[in-house]
Amino acid sequence: MTLELLHKPSMAQLTSLGIGGNARVLAKVRDEAGLEELSRFVEREGSDLLAIGEGSNMLAGDGELNLALVQVACERKAEAHISGTNVLVPADMRLPGLLSVLIKNGLSGMEGLAGIPGSVGGSIAMNAGSYGTDMQASVKRIRIWTPSKGLFWKEATELEWGYRHFSIGSESQSEDEFFLVWEVEFELSKSTEEEVRARIKETFEKKKATQPVTAKTAGCVFKNPEGYSAGKLLDDAGFRGRNLGGMGFSEMHANFLENKGGGTAVQALELMSQATEVVAEKFGVTLKPEVIILS
Repeated sequence: MTLELLHKPSMAQLTSLGIGGNARVLAKVRDEAGLEELSRFVEREGSDLLAIGEGSNMLAGDGELNLALVQVACERKAEAHISGTNVLVPADMRLPGLLSVLIKNGLSGMEGLAGIPGSVGGSIAMNAGSYGTDMQASVKRIRIWTPSKGLFWKEATELEWGYRHFSIGSESQSEDEFFLVWEVEFELSKSTEEEVRARIKETFEKKKATQPVTAKTAGCVFKNPEGYSAGKLLDDAGFRGRNLGGMGFSEMHANFLENKGGGTAVQALELMSQATEVVAEKFGVTLKPEVIILS
């Protein structure tokens, strides 16, 4: 089966935060042949389509969600293909797995992304980043799929990048047309296994000491406003460790919401609403969600 359809998939099982109700349907693309079937699925489902990786940056609402999800989940093992300092990987490879490949081959440039969970495709879609770098910094080109054009390559310079933002550009797709990241080629620099391993370990240890990397979270809840740290604003506003039911702002880092057991989207959204209101009142700064809210 090249396109597997799952009806009423649980968002709690599809997201790292572990909360949420059921989507309408999930289409798992198993190989390139499945993309032809996906075209028919997209045409049939129409709007409310969403590509999902490992759901590590999503807050899904409770109850029934009118969403049709698409996930690259190939049956073959996700492997990297290396040519010199270029690394080609499928979208469903996990970002930590890619970093392991870079360590073994002594390839440098992505060490600052250590500790970020999720798939390569999802990390591209959010332009994930930390410690002064992001996905854009190392991307050479991306193979993209759209219903109208099929699979095609685009150079990194032809794509639209921003802070936690990525777009393939209006000239590559019809207005609001669904697209899927299929493969990514990275361009890195030569180093040694020992040096890359040491830098990745240093980054991860720093995150482990300051962020709840082993807890059920969706990463940073709010974007950093220009000139500010969202975490510090939330901390100064008294939200570090504040709980509501099974949800709470982390004791380690105020910009992380944790599912501490039995948490719900209602609780999470209420905490976010309270935090946004108080920060605006105290500091005159408007916090905007970094986490993708699905309702």
